[in-house]
Amino acid sequence: MTDASTRTFAVRHLQLVRALFAAIAAIMITFSADHSAAVGLSVFSGFAIATAIAMFLAVWLVYPSGSRAVPVLLGVVTVVAGMVTGIPPLRSTTLFFVAVIAWAVIAGVIELVGGLRARRAGDVYARDGILIGAFTLALAAGLLVVNPAFRLDYTVGPQDLTLTGTAIGVGVFGGYAAIIAVFLGIAGFSPRAVTVAPTAGERA
Repeated sequence: MTDASTRTFAVRHLQLVRALFAAIAAIMITFSADHSAAVGLSVFSGFAIATAIAMFLAVWLVYPSGSRAVPVLLGVVTVVAGMVTGIPPLRSTTLFFVAVIAWAVIAGVIELVGGLRARRAGDVYARDGILIGAFTLALAAGLLVVNPAFRLDYTVGPQDLTLTGTAIGVGVFGGYAAIIAVFLGIAGFSPRAVTVAPTAGERA
């Protein structure tokens, strides 16, 4: 098995790839005039499947044997969420809230626990895993306080507009994606002196 110090790809490369996918999701939601459940689920599905593929590739390209549990678990949970939300006939407001909240809770816990374990082992990437896990759990909490049935009709000049709970929920996910993109981008470009071998915690 190749030593971690001689690998072509490092944790920061995974962080940058994840940041890219999150940025694409954030941009798609930000510049879309349609914040319906169908659009939100479509963007989330693409984000989740792309992220899962990156995690699975990192299992062999980044992480040595014995430290792959967290990326494998994250990849499995994320690809399942992406596949379920990627089925057009199933897309609905209920599915958006249920699927994204469930994914955020499970993935957040996996990444947070992995980061905490990595910190005890002295991993320099442990803090990143802890913060990403916390951000993901915050996404779940944010969606839980949104009422999917909420509806507010208002007028801006001559135009009648409607703000719905679904639009708010999709916006919350877009905000999460933007935060993750910025954080992982900064983390990926930050130089670090790695003095320990990768551990069982997630480094992104």
